[in-house]
Amino acid sequence: MMTRIQFRAMPTDVARAYQSGQPDAYGHVPERVVAEEGSGVPCRHCLDDVAAGEDYLILAYRPFSGLQPYAETGPIFLHANACERRPDASETPRMFLRRPQMIVRGYSKDERIVYGTGQVVATDRIAETAASLLGRAEVDFVHVRSATNNCFQCRIDRF
Repeated sequence: MMTRIQFRAMPTDVARAYQSGQPDAYGHVPERVVAEEGSGVPCRHCLDDVAAGEDYLILAYRPFSGLQPYAETGPIFLHANACERRPDASETPRMFLRRPQMIVRGYSKDERIVYGTGQVVATDRIAETAASLLGRAEVDFVHVRSATNNCFQCRIDRF
């Protein structure tokens, strides 16, 4: 039986903190920028692209509970104004389908990379690949990351 999964966007309380000017993972106020036509800026809260002419934030984000060597911190984009969080769902977010590939990587319960799980996959295979990884006992959750820049996109969990 295939493992059932859910794509999970950034929590709303975290997004609202950044949108209200709270400092990012490096202690800096998020940068505010206007999206240009065709920029393809993916928001980690609604899991859709920011439309041309809309303001968005650039900030350092660490999607882990604490500091440790595998707690990667990197740049992400977020709508500058409140957007609706994409509900947890098993369907691949549309914003991924507008990109050819993503990195899918498994992490253990103690938030460490499970070696051998990271792979670049076609976006239409993200759900299948994540389900396969989450079928392994040592993998507790999966991250989807940019295939070109390694930026965090969202988390995938079993359900």
